Amino acid sequence: MAYYVIRRLLQAIPVLLGTTFLIYFMVFAMPGNPILALFGDRSPNPALLERLEAQYKFNEPFIVQYLNYLGNIVRGDFGISFSGQSVNDILARTFPVTLKLAVIAIVIEMIIALSVGLVSGLRKGGIFDASALIVSLLLISVPIFVLCFVAQFFVAVQLGWASPTVGADTSLPRLFLPAIVLALFVVATAIRLTRSSVIETASADFVRTAFSKGLSRRRVIPVHILRNSLIPVTTQLGADFGLLIVGATVTEGIFNVPGVGNTLYQAIIRGERPTVVSFVTVMVLFYLVVNILIDLLYAVLDPRIRYVK
Repeated sequence: MAYYVIRRLLQAIPVLLGTTFLIYFMVFAMPGNPILALFGDRSPNPALLERLEAQYKFNEPFIVQYLNYLGNIVRGDFGISFSGQSVNDILARTFPVTLKLAVIAIVIEMIIALSVGLVSGLRKGGIFDASALIVSLLLISVPIFVLCFVAQFFVAVQLGWASPTVGADTSLPRLFLPAIVLALFVVATAIRLTRSSVIETASADFVRTAFSKGLSRRRVIPVHILRNSLIPVTTQLGADFGLLIVGATVTEGIFNVPGVGNTLYQAIIRGERPTVVSFVTVMVLFYLVVNILIDLLYAVLDPRIRYVK
């Protein structure tokens, strides 16, 4: 197990270097001077412009800027935003909000996907199965911003069951509506994957053997069918969790959630390149860690899986 973890961590290093290089290149290769954008229509003093460019190291060659950035990342320093705030402080303030939102959403997705997918798979071809497939198809077809506006209008404005925006209050009741929207955006694939996995597992020889030995359905379904169906579903849920962390920009913007996605969007609008690069780097790191943890979880779900040399 230790050898496998070390090997996966070493494999993550070139992935991290490659992604950070591409991100850094694409962001800093954009035309225009981001310092000039801070002054709007005004023309800054040349001495002030030169001092700001030197402060953010924009006057150095690209490769030197990138190597300096990597050195700062190793030391845990993600730089300074154009507003003078430390990017570390901004991440410390916004990342827990996005993490809380993603955890709520993934729990909702897990409950819906496992319950609906299990029942649908066990009752293949029935009314419930057909309804679940139709609803999941509709959810796949609807863009995330449409789900956001529909939820805001009907659930928050018309019915008054939730607040239409989150704002500074990031308590559980405030985050519940955007979390439901995020969960519905990714739950359709998980439902279909759970259904197909349950159908395949239910027809396996060891399930028929369990029934022939006299085990009840209450024993066979959770222990033999559901548990052995969770390996592909776990992969999907883990990927969705990483997606919810790095891809909640639209939802956070519409619901005014002060998280990573909303802050990243505002940084892109303002042209704050150091903030954009640092935020995306943290997202890549988080996604790599989540994928490693998913691989390690396989051995818990299926004892036949062993990580050896």
